[in-house]
Amino acid sequence: MKIKNTLLFAVSIIFSSCMAKKETELSKTASPPLKGTWKLVSGTLVEKGDTVVNDYTKNTSFIKIINEDHFAFLQHDLNKGKDSATASYSSGGGSYSLKDSTYTEYLEYCSDRGWEGNYFSFTINISNDTLIQSGVEKIEKEGVNRLNIEKYVRVK
Repeated sequence: MKIKNTLLFAVSIIFSSCMAKKETELSKTASPPLKGTWKLVSGTLVEKGDTVVNDYTKNTSFIKIINEDHFAFLQHDLNKGKDSATASYSSGGGSYSLKDSTYTEYLEYCSDRGWEGNYFSFTINISNDTLIQSGVEKIEKEGVNRLNIEKYVRVK
């Protein structure tokens, strides 16, 4: 009986150490999940040789919500629409796919209807609670062809 208990104890220790190693390896290789709510802090648009950098922490609030297979974004001015020069609202959403670091959105709904029905591919990089998304947005019928680089922080 003593040999059987010792053998059982040894097997359980080996099993536990293998599981601990597997969990450690996963935590080192797994990147933080894309799913969640993200707040846009800055955006850079490069179009026809011009670069425009927008700070989304001052007069505008923009969030992106991502679940298992869909995304949505919401943006509005922080003056509650009371200043006609800065009053704004936009929203949109649709499905997405993610393969490695290539994140592709299919915009099914958008307050700017000319953007609907288009695919946009981005390279993403997640580091801690920061998401950097960059890619070309091109819509021929709208005359849009620009590089868009966005920096988000995870909303906790």
